[in-house]
Amino acid sequence: MDQITLRVGKKGAIYIPKKILSDLNIKEGDPVIVKIYENKLVLEIIPDPLTLAIKTKKWAKITVEDFEKNSEAMQREMYDA
Repeated sequence: MDQITLRVGKKGAIYIPKKILSDLNIKEGDPVIVKIYENKLVLEIIPDPLTLAIKTKKWAKITVEDFEKNSEAMQREMYDA
């Protein structure tokens, strides 16, 4: 694990070096979670849902047409009863 020393700035700001941001693919405005764990500050990246959907192994196969048919059938079931 790489280790660097940072200083806490005004108002408690901690600036992460560009190299680390680049390596972790963190961009300005990306949401992150900060946790305190065993007296350590842990920064956890919240993945973008679209990127996650694209990169994740697909586990279901359905066409748009089949999805639409299923959706319409479920709606008829729910609202035409």
